[in-house]
Amino acid sequence: MSKLLEAQPRRVETIEPGAVQLVQITDCHIFASADEKLRGLNTRRSFEAVKAAVADNAGDPDILLATGDLSQDGSADSYRYLAGQFDDLGVPTFWLPGNHDDSAVLEKNFTGKQIDAARQILAGCWHIVMLDSTIRGEVHGRVAEAQLAFLDAALQQYPDRHALVCLHHQALETGSEWIDLKGLRDADQLRARLARHRNIRAVLWGHVHQEFHRSIDGVEWMSTPSSCVQFKPGSKEFSIGEESPGYRYLRLNQDGSLETAVHRIESID
Repeated sequence: MSKLLEAQPRRVETIEPGAVQLVQITDCHIFASADEKLRGLNTRRSFEAVKAAVADNAGDPDILLATGDLSQDGSADSYRYLAGQFDDLGVPTFWLPGNHDDSAVLEKNFTGKQIDAARQILAGCWHIVMLDSTIRGEVHGRVAEAQLAFLDAALQQYPDRHALVCLHHQALETGSEWIDLKGLRDADQLRARLARHRNIRAVLWGHVHQEFHRSIDGVEWMSTPSSCVQFKPGSKEFSIGEESPGYRYLRLNQDGSLETAVHRIESID
């Protein structure tokens, strides 16, 4: 990702003055072929069900966040398919790569009228910072020093705005031992860096294919279900969950508080 895109924040006009409405969709795991399945689930079909639910039930969101593992096979066709789907929603969409993504192919092919690769977003009185936690060829993640420096510079530039920090890998252990071993190798360093800034209000990620929400010292730490297959919460070893695909809705309020809920699709096996 070019430093120019990281350095220049995008301003998004909010529909409702004083609040920012967000939708997070994550871990879509789309294949090049429309017929491919992940653990028996057609990921295009499940994604389209989630997309329909967002269109029907999420009101008029200001921003949509796609937080990694957009593709399962890193193919150009998978990203082009997703770009068309996200564009259909008509909502400014910002993205991050995940460990399954090919960042170069993603950046080239996940493009559209509504899709933006910026790593800073200014909306209302909020500042959203998007961090790349991927390591090429690895499942686990790391927020490299260059990303931490970018985070510091971004937050110092807008100290009076409430901050939401997004990344792909989990910044806290979720209680699922096997996936926590595949999280951030330097999560403590990220948390220490975040603690330097008084305007952090929330940290949001994907990767774990399950819902997680914990409040610590006024900061909300959250993960969101995948738009396809779920991982069983609290599992010691790799386990597929029976929960349905879903997305997360967030309302970021002017006073720095937030309201959030996970919505799941019940009409899919």
